[in-house]
Amino acid sequence: MSQSTTSLSGLIWSVADLLRGDYQPYEYGKVILPFTVLRRLDCVLAPTKEKVLAEKAAREKQKVNPEPFLLRISDQKFVNTSPLDLKKLMGDQDHLATNLTAYIQGFSESVRDIFERFRFADQIDRLKKANLLYKVTEKFAGFDLGPDKVSNRDMGLMFEELIRKFADHSNQQAAEQFTPRDAIKLMVNLLFIEDSDILTPGNPVVRTIYDPTAGTGGMLSDAEEYLRQHNPKASLTLFGQELNDESYAICKADMLIKGQDVRNIVAGNTLSDDGHAGRKFDYMLSNPPFGVDWKKIEKEVRREHEQQGYAGRFGPGLPRIGDGAMLFLLHLVSKMRPAQDGGSRFGIVLNGSPLFTGGAGSGESEIRRYILENDLLEAIVALPTDMFFNTGIATYVWIVSNKKTGTRKGKVQLIDGSALWQKMRKSLGSKRKEMSETHITMVTEIFGAFVEAQIATVTDADGKVTQVVVREGEKPPIAPTNGSVRLSPFSRIFSSDAFGYRSITVERPQRDARGHVIVGQKGKGKGKPVPDPELRDTEMVPLGEDIDSHMAREVLPHAPDAWMDEEKTRIGYEIPFNRFFYVFEPPRSLAEIDADLKQATSRILAMLERLAA
Repeated sequence: MSQSTTSLSGLIWSVADLLRGDYQPYEYGKVILPFTVLRRLDCVLAPTKEKVLAEKAAREKQKVNPEPFLLRISDQKFVNTSPLDLKKLMGDQDHLATNLTAYIQGFSESVRDIFERFRFADQIDRLKKANLLYKVTEKFAGFDLGPDKVSNRDMGLMFEELIRKFADHSNQQAAEQFTPRDAIKLMVNLLFIEDSDILTPGNPVVRTIYDPTAGTGGMLSDAEEYLRQHNPKASLTLFGQELNDESYAICKADMLIKGQDVRNIVAGNTLSDDGHAGRKFDYMLSNPPFGVDWKKIEKEVRREHEQQGYAGRFGPGLPRIGDGAMLFLLHLVSKMRPAQDGGSRFGIVLNGSPLFTGGAGSGESEIRRYILENDLLEAIVALPTDMFFNTGIATYVWIVSNKKTGTRKGKVQLIDGSALWQKMRKSLGSKRKEMSETHITMVTEIFGAFVEAQIATVTDADGKVTQVVVREGEKPPIAPTNGSVRLSPFSRIFSSDAFGYRSITVERPQRDARGHVIVGQKGKGKGKPVPDPELRDTEMVPLGEDIDSHMAREVLPHAPDAWMDEEKTRIGYEIPFNRFFYVFEPPRSLAEIDADLKQATSRILAMLERLAA
């Protein structure tokens, strides 16, 4: 962001000085953000205002719908037909609230929707009662936000800076609407790193990107900015949907300010009412809510699952009602452009539950099975804990694609970035850690290289720690004098079927009081041993392993009378991420422990002697 844009952001945020006392800090954005949008639109429409009003009067006289003609004159995707503007409103202080409301009603419906979702009418009333409405309106009327002074790009950057300030001043509940910038930057990097065509400077490619949980639009904005930095000629059209009204208003306003088509940002619940039904996208990003149940929309989701099957979004299966995150995963898969049309890639943030929750045959397992058997999963990246504003739990970024390159086909890369963090100077809600530019680059490069690697944690004699990526085949760094080097797995590559298993049911016979096997007397079990439910057990056999060999090695030596019920065999998939990155640390020797105890005892005895003296 340029110095002038930063200065303008600070100038606008200075309105908070007027609000202090009557508003809490986390509420400042409720006034500042919609007023910023209003002033920008006011300035954008100013040069054509008189022509628009004259055209409106002429077309209404002809009894013709004037809107198409007015939009052509304004050269925008919106218009305002009120004779008022912010500066004219200053001339009638006694009726400011009424006139301001009337002015907003003069905007096109897509713009009115933004102010309605901001609940701006409530803020107008609140400011009026606090005797602040005139002062705040006057302040914004004095800001020159015309396109000749502030470009769409700078205006977008400035508005994002205001959104960030709003997030920083928000309480924990409000912070749930925001995804941390470091997490977004990592996801955006991973999304584009392998696509050389869109990143090649001067290549005028056109692509689409979609976020079904758009929030305030941070992911969409960062993706657009990343692409603009690498290839200014590329064009990225943004699409999104958001449930929370205020977040939706901020997102839509941000898109409007940048010149994007705000019709691409829709309101509502993505899972029960897909606002972009039938559309496919080149790229997608999402940070769905963690551990939130989908009971309110269960009826609609189950109906689609049962009636449409794989023709709908939820064909592979449904997760348990307590966590709907995997529904968003399936939703994004359904939005992927067919591989023959160029394919898609998306990134989604999930907690640890989707990796392993649910046994063979469960909804979660079937969803994993669909993703892996169709070779859609490129990578999973473990993030540090305490990364998000509203939770400190472990989180993971899944990168999913139907356009894998040759070396990635049939493979999945797991990257453990949980140790790549630095402590924040000031905690924000539950966020106490952040990934630096160096950390993000380390993950991005190892993903792009698609190689196995380790992290070497080098500690010098003064306790200073540095982390170095050691790729497969490279030699780790040498420990400094009186220092140490600790190696831990960083990137591992597996076949997609490595996560699959067969869940087999092992039966043992019932026996009578004398220990004789009880045999069935009728039906298909006639003449066969009757299974004892209390002795029934299950075994998980990797897909690549022969079941008979497993039985002979793991079961029959301990239970020679056991057999497998083939009808109950189920295929399951799980991704035990932590197991693959576990590093065994041998316990300290007894001699070391004994030496420490003796040293501690000596110190205690010396202290007691000094006290007794």
